[in-house]
Amino acid sequence: MSDNKNGSNQRGLRSRITTDGLDRTPHRAFMRGMGLDDKAISQPMVGVVTTANETSPCNINLADQAANAVAGIKEMGGTPRSFTTISVSDGISMNHQGMKSSLISREVIADSVELVVRGHAYDGLVGYGGCDKNLPGIMMAMVRCNVPSVFSHGGSTLVSSWKGKPMSLLDTYEGIGAVQTGEMELEELQQMERAAMPSIGACPGQFTANTMAMVSEVFGLALPGSATAPAVYVERNALGVAAGHTVMELIKNGGPLPRDLVTHKSLENACAVVAATGGSTNAGLHIPAIANEAGIKFTLEDVAEVFERTPHIGNMQPGGQYYAQDVHQLGGIKVFVKTLIEGGYLHGDTLTIMGCTLAEASADAQEPDGDIIRPASDPISPTGGLVVLKGNLAPDGALIKVAGLAKLVHEGPARVFESEENCMAAVRTQSYKEGDVIVVRNEGPKGGPGMREMLGPTAVIYGQGMGEKVALITDGRFSGATRGMCIGYVSPEAAAGGPLALVHEGDTVRIDATTKSMDLLISDDEMAARKAAWKPARPERPLAGVMQKYADQVGSAHLGAVTHRGDVYWEMEEAQE
Repeated sequence: MSDNKNGSNQRGLRSRITTDGLDRTPHRAFMRGMGLDDKAISQPMVGVVTTANETSPCNINLADQAANAVAGIKEMGGTPRSFTTISVSDGISMNHQGMKSSLISREVIADSVELVVRGHAYDGLVGYGGCDKNLPGIMMAMVRCNVPSVFSHGGSTLVSSWKGKPMSLLDTYEGIGAVQTGEMELEELQQMERAAMPSIGACPGQFTANTMAMVSEVFGLALPGSATAPAVYVERNALGVAAGHTVMELIKNGGPLPRDLVTHKSLENACAVVAATGGSTNAGLHIPAIANEAGIKFTLEDVAEVFERTPHIGNMQPGGQYYAQDVHQLGGIKVFVKTLIEGGYLHGDTLTIMGCTLAEASADAQEPDGDIIRPASDPISPTGGLVVLKGNLAPDGALIKVAGLAKLVHEGPARVFESEENCMAAVRTQSYKEGDVIVVRNEGPKGGPGMREMLGPTAVIYGQGMGEKVALITDGRFSGATRGMCIGYVSPEAAAGGPLALVHEGDTVRIDATTKSMDLLISDDEMAARKAAWKPARPERPLAGVMQKYADQVGSAHLGAVTHRGDVYWEMEEAQE
């Protein structure tokens, strides 16, 4: 055991506060109650966290994957300690009040992982996430705790096929609108429903899960290939073992730690890969939130600057044709990384958990194939697939995904809805017309609370054949699967007195993604008069529980909708002899 017979004498490990010294006798008794012997107690204690559960296909095999990381930690002389945290399925919570839980779950995940790592003084962390919010949530916790860490995406589902063409869950959403307009028979949609998810895993397109998985590799927090390997690929077993080995090397070497990896340069890299792949608008919310954990102020404005200078080179769903599985078969995210570094769009000198730079980690990547991934010199568009709009309707910014859009300008009369439910009722009955600007407000971080996604109405609108014939503006969020003239994350939000609260039915709104502007076409005097007369809407019922706590604490979307000031410092104590 150790020379003092009361615990390990290893210094420099956080976990020694729980194992060393006479007064840690009860602590060691607890450990022995879990079957740990002298050797196991003397070794580094490594947390292995997953969001394994039966809430969605994204998470259902994460415990099996994490077992490989557990084995890898043991092989390298560590003592793994497995635990779980929550996950809210965006797919099942979508388009009803349950979606208010989704973004809030990101904070609960980060907080719960912090509490376990802090409470048990673990020396390192391996984390597995599968669905949209648990990827950034676990990465936020890693940066917050700043212990040696390895992140892994659980992988996406295999791409389905329908009538000889690839399809995904997005097609079933849009199929609802097609049935409503008579363009598709209900029986056909029911058949699509049964074919859409042919295996376990996250949604296969460049939606939020795959976007943030690619971000994890670009941050250097994840092993190469872990972002894009489908959930059922056998190579995930080896990736898990390698994750266990890697975290032990990080503990041995003292880093690099998460805050060595998440720097201003790597945050810019993360934004660049989102833009280059036509990734999810939700990244504009999650990247600033991860930055906040490192004490770095990185706003939607900073995101916009990178989007502006980064070419869109990934022909990926929902704006394009292909899926993460296709990118994996080309060699994974490092094909994007090498191409962007060579073009001068990425900082190649940022660190990775492998102990090398991002440029070195991607040096052996093959060249772009010209179809799934285009050369930076021949992009799909010269700027990123995402654009930040500003104007008198969004002084602090709003996000639109332009990847795949046929037109970038829309001007029309406002149809104003005070909630997603009110909007959806009008969409179901097709009580809107071509040219309208559909405004859905009071769905922001505080106003919801919880900032719901609007994939339900946007996908149905698209399925009704009106996807680019109307615009939709909201202070809520969009799914990474959303497409069409859809603008979200409007800041400041309506509930905080933002200009979206001042829009009247029939007002003319102009959206111009070419000039990156979005404006309510009324005079400054009229805007000021409306602002002076505005009063916050009274909630239907007082908030309580987690909704109350979140609404009281959450900040603006343009800063990541975070709930604390960031840069948490954890001072390591010494155990008493």
